[in-house]
This record gives sequence, C-alpha cells and structure tokens, in this order.
Amino acid sequence: MPERTYRIHIASELSGVRVELIRAWERRYGFPRPQRTSSGYRVYTQRDVELLKRLKQLTEEGVAIREAVKMLPQLQLKMGETGDELVGEVSTSNLEAWFRSVLAAAEAHDQARVSAIIDEVLSALPPLKAFDEVLAPVQREVGERWRAGRLTVAQEHLVSQVVRARVVSLLHTAPANERARHAVLACLPDEQHEIGLLGAALRLRHAGVQVTLLGPRTPAADLGRVVDALQPDLVGLSAVVDPGEPLFEVTLKPVLGVLPQGTTVWMGGPAARAHSKVCERLGARVFRSAEDWPALLG
Repeated sequence: MPERTYRIHIASELSGVRVELIRAWERRYGFPRPQRTSSGYRVYTQRDVELLKRLKQLTEEGVAIREAVKMLPQLQLKMGETGDELVGEVSTSNLEAWFRSVLAAAEAHDQARVSAIIDEVLSALPPLKAFDEVLAPVQREVGERWRAGRLTVAQEHLVSQVVRARVVSLLHTAPANERARHAVLACLPDEQHEIGLLGAALRLRHAGVQVTLLGPRTPAADLGRVVDALQPDLVGLSAVVDPGEPLFEVTLKPVLGVLPQGTTVWMGGPAARAHSKVCERLGARVFRSAEDWPALLG
C-alpha cells in the first residue's frame, strides 16, 4: 500500500510547524526532503510529519534548530517500524538509572565511566532537561554525600569536573543574541561552587538573554567595574555555602554596595535562600524555585 503523503499546508497543521518554517528548514538544513507529485507539488510523508513534531518539541525545550537537526539520525532510529510514531522516549527509570550509575562510578573512582554516562544523557536529552533532571540532581547528591562523609573530596571532584566541563560545552553551543537583554552572573567573593550559576547561565542563554559569566570568587570591586562598564539588565549572584547570617550579611553588603543605584539583582543558591530576609533587606531578590523564572526574565 502506498505511503500516505500530505501537501505542505496539511503537514504544517498536523505537525504544528508553520509553513514558512518548514520551507526555511528545507532551505537551510536540508530537512524535510519532500517528494514531488507528477504536477510538481511538494508532499510530505507521515514520518516527515512526526519528525517535524519532534524538532518543534526540541526547539521549544531550548535546543537550537541547527543542533536539533543534527539529532535527526538518532530520532529516525527511534521511529517505530510503521513510521507512525516515535518510540523509546526517555522514562523516569532511565533518569534513575543514569543517576545511580554516576554515583556508583564516583564511588569506584571511575571518572571515565562518569564521563560516558553524562555523554549518554546529553545525547538523549535536550540541554535544559539534561541539566534539570540529571546533572543538577547528581551534583546536589554528590555534594550531600561529601558533606555527610560518604564520599571523599576526590570522589566529589571527579564528578564535579565532568559536570562542569559538559555544562560549559552546552553554554558554548547555546543560542546567542547580542541585541537581547543582558545579564552579568557571578559568585560571591568567598563562593567557589559554580554549577548552579552555570545552569542559570544556560537557561538564560536559551531564553534569549546575553550572558557575561564571571564565575567563582568574584571580588566585589571587580564586579562593580564590570557592571558599570556593561550596564546589564540584571545581575545574578550565587551563594551556596552558608557561613551563618552575620558573616553572610558582612559579605553581601559590600557586593551590593558597588552596584549602580537601581540595578536589578537576583540571588540564588542555598545560602541565599537560607538568608532571604537579609538579601531582600539589602535590595536583592531571591530565586527560590523554577516558578521565579518568569519574573526574573521580565
């Protein structure tokens, strides 16, 4: 029986991808590759429609279309035998298996295995989903086990180094928009934990925000000079390790004091949440959960 085909307007309606976008993807990326009728009209198969749906889903999850198109061979392998639907979606059990496997590799001091598992995660999931559902939870759990004495410093580091390298790589390939809103991100002067800050940078980049990332242990005076020069729309500060409320306030006050009047400042991290009243009294907003993203993004 001949494979069912659709004209472009029907393929657009079925896939949810605008006609103009289908044509643009054909020109720029060579997908989809429509067949031609005897009259010269483009027609698209059911498989084309399903792959268009998947590309649309990936772009909505934060994957740049040029990167999503590179995933087409992998997506095609996941197509059912009839070509009618995608199968083999990542399940909760997959996420739990990855999580457990990374921790087991850390306990075995096997950094090569940690790298292989993280790479498997990144090949199966869009960047933001990979960070939110695997990388960040793994990093938190490794930190908790280190603080509880269940992992050594070396075991914690061999995971953190891999996670950091992969997130930095994701940042390099994230969409860039030099005309977009601008955020400057930094850790407090005594803070060296930056995975959460890197995750925030990744999400901001995928939301179309230009990011200047200063990273761990940023001196207050240097942050002030950068903000004076760049005049960003917002400043994001990370505070993970909690030194206690008095020392936290002593550290934060001069950091906020060097910023120009009216600068929008968001604080994130366990220490910021623990001392949210201090942050807010000094003029910074506290990022408590994913529900705060719409407010942060304006």
